[in-house]
Amino acid sequence: MALLVLGLLLWSFGHMARRAFPGFAQAMGPAALPAMIAVATLGTAMMVIGYRDWFGEFYWGRTPALTGINNLLMLVAVYLFAAAGMKTWVARHLRNPMMIGVLIWSVAHLLVNGDTPSFVLFGGIGLWALAQIAVINRTAWVPPVAKDGAGREIMAVIGTVIVYGAIAGVHYALGYPTFG
Repeated sequence: MALLVLGLLLWSFGHMARRAFPGFAQAMGPAALPAMIAVATLGTAMMVIGYRDWFGEFYWGRTPALTGINNLLMLVAVYLFAAAGMKTWVARHLRNPMMIGVLIWSVAHLLVNGDTPSFVLFGGIGLWALAQIAVINRTAWVPPVAKDGAGREIMAVIGTVIVYGAIAGVHYALGYPTFG
């Protein structure tokens, strides 16, 4: 349990430090970004090992209905990541599409993983996304400018389907069937 929690804290710090503690990042100078990447990477490794090694209480499992809801929510979450990166219509009208995608991802994973380690991992990442939104919202927002046209929107949808398929493939390869 301790490894998972410590990994989650390191991962969160690595993702939030520059924005939440700008003085700290400025004091580190150009070394700030590589240092935060290293901290987040170490945190990720610790989360993976801690999650796989922790056997906690089990409250519910996957059902066909929850799996279907999970898959739909995941499709929306992946789309929000694409929309944020490609500055689509959604990104121009929604302040934090990537963080909202993380929240949806978190809820989707909690639906099909009803055990204590999942509550800590997926719930913790969801709480991180909420904290990140609060930190981001402290600054003024200038909506991204993007070229009009359907091409960008179509590419975001195509990218979403490709990335979603890759994510499902990785889950199957690791022994976590996505669709069954």
